[in-house]
Order: sequence, then structure tokens, then C-alpha cells
Amino acid sequence: MTGPAIPWRRANVRHTSNELYVDILETLHVTLAPSGRPLAAIANGSIAFTSKISGVPDLLLTLSASGGKIGLERAIELPVFHPCVRLARWKERPGELSFVPPDGKFMLAGYEVDLMPSVHDLKSWSIAKLQLPLSVAVTKCLGPTGADFEVQLAITNTFPGAASSSLAPPRPGVGPRGSGTSTPVFGGGSSAAPMLQDVVVTIPIPDTVRSVIDLRPSRGEAYFTASESAVEWRLSTKAVASAGTATLRCTVVGPLTDGDSEDMVNGFRSSTGTGDYDEQQDAYQTATTPPTKNHSTKEQQESQDQKKVQQHTPLMPSSASVSFSVKGWLASGIKVDGLVIDTRKSRGLGEGVKPYKGVKYLTVSKKGIETRC
Repeated sequence: MTGPAIPWRRANVRHTSNELYVDILETLHVTLAPSGRPLAAIANGSIAFTSKISGVPDLLLTLSASGGKIGLERAIELPVFHPCVRLARWKERPGELSFVPPDGKFMLAGYEVDLMPSVHDLKSWSIAKLQLPLSVAVTKCLGPTGADFEVQLAITNTFPGAASSSLAPPRPGVGPRGSGTSTPVFGGGSSAAPMLQDVVVTIPIPDTVRSVIDLRPSRGEAYFTASESAVEWRLSTKAVASAGTATLRCTVVGPLTDGDSEDMVNGFRSSTGTGDYDEQQDAYQTATTPPTKNHSTKEQQESQDQKKVQQHTPLMPSSASVSFSVKGWLASGIKVDGLVIDTRKSRGLGEGVKPYKGVKYLTVSKKGIETRC
């Protein structure tokens, strides 16, 4: 084999089955105001490439996004590339990655996508326009004493531009890894429709809260972990399969106060310094002496409840975040349009080689969608 050595690819590469795989992963980082208005919305993307092909292949990977060339330039910001990528080709034709790949799996490119609207559209923007499959909101200080809070998880199950929606039917006889002679249609992804998986809602709780009790989820399971001062609400794939709103209501238990330590226990109160108990005469009622009715009892109760609401306000959560994953969908709308081998520039491929090609998309949120409250 002639020609200059390529530093990132070993010489005389041979494979019995020729395969090329593209895996695009996007990680979401979205922060929402209590009103639902986005404060920040970014997706960090990475393109992993696996090359198992003999000789020295010269490849062209073509990416696209909604809005054409302008949409792609806006979608892919701050790109970084493996040294094998020809930068001149990318600058001349954004979306086209021309390269001779290393053998095996490597990171082809990384990028950042700004999902935020323009400044002019920000006032009319809403969480729905971010086109996220999930969003979370928290309502605080519920109940007569303000000790409850409720988390609402809005499940839309909409995946705009989902790759699988345009996927061509699979060819007969082609397995998941391929036979080395088939070339599937690109612009697709997994043959299954995108679905939410690994959904977890995390609600940080102030350290002053002793416990969170009476957790009542409408779907899934929820529990409070005192060591982490957080409530975790887990929903299975089946629980989020249908669109709608799932709710979780909880009750916080605040710290003990001086008044709590001196409260009556079974009608007795400890005497300071002596260790004796003083019987509380008003803790008992006799059959001959009915309790005195006070016309201001209701007002006093309302006043006490209002004080309790004020005491519980600093014990309420200040944010909630959602973790999840979706296969077959990218939040940025980026797609792989094609992956071709330039036979004129390639060397040592062997005659008539048609490698199997596969592409996968994955969007994940690792507590990446956070709502302030």
C-alpha cells in the first residue's frame, strides 16, 4: 500500500465484516423560571464513530437540521473535531464531515446547541416551544398549615422531528449488526418510536426539614432520603407512556422548637428543675362541667394556622429537576443524512465492498431540566 502514513490509523487494517456506526448523544441543560420562561437552554452534543472497515476508507458524513443550511449553522455552535476531519470542507460546506477514520471507536466531533429563542421572541416564549417531552412545576405551602407541596410533571410525549418517523422499512435478512453487504437508508434511527425512559424527578429539601411524610404520587414511586435531603420520584417507562400530568404531594415536618419540647404529653408537663410533673387541670373535662365556648375560637385557629404557614414557608423546596433518556430523538433536530465512501480516494477496500451502516440518536437529561420555584 502506497501513500503517506496516517498518524491516527494503523497500517494494513483488515476486517472480515465491514461496518460503520454513528452514535449521536445530546445532554440537556435547561433552567426554567417559576413562570416557565426559559432562563437557559443548552444541549451539548457528541458524535461517536465506529469504523470496522478494511484498508484506508475516505468517508463523507452529511448532517442536516430543520431550517436547512442556516438552521444547521445555528444548531451546531462551537464545534470541535477529531484531527482526521478536514476543516476546509466543513467551512466551505457546513454539515459535511470529510475524513479518514481511525480504526475502531473514536470521538469524531462535539458541539453545543443553544435552544433558547432570540431576544425578540423571548417574551412570548413558553416551555412548549422548547419542545421538551417533560416539564416540572412545584406548588408550595398547600393545606391549612402550609406544610404540603405538590410537584406536577407534565408529560407531552412529543418528539418533534423524531428520526424514526421517516425511517424506511428494514430490508429482509438484515440483522441488528448487519451482514456487511447492506446499506440502510439514513435519516432514520431506531426502528422503534422514541419513548421516555429512566424518568426521575429530584426535589432538594432544605436541611432544616426533619422529614417528608405522606408521599402521594399519582404514578410511580416516591421516597425521601434524609442523608441527601431530597425527595426522589421514579416513574417507569410504562408510567410515562401516556401523555398527561402526573402529581406528587408531600408533607414536610419541620425542626423541633422550644415550644415543642415544653408541650404537654398525656396531660402532664415537666416542672423545671425538679423533674416532677404538674397535672394540667385544663387537660381533662368532667361530665358536670361542659367546656366553655369561645366565639373567637375560629379566629384564633385561623391565626394559628397563618403562623404555621409562615413557619413552613422556609421549609419548602426551591427547585425541582428531571432526569430521563430518549432513544431515537435529538433535542436539536440534527440528523444524519448520509454516510458514503469515496472510492476514488479510498485505498485497499477490496472490490465491491458495501459496508453495513448504522446510526443511533440518544438524548439524556441528568437532572438537566431544572425549574426554580
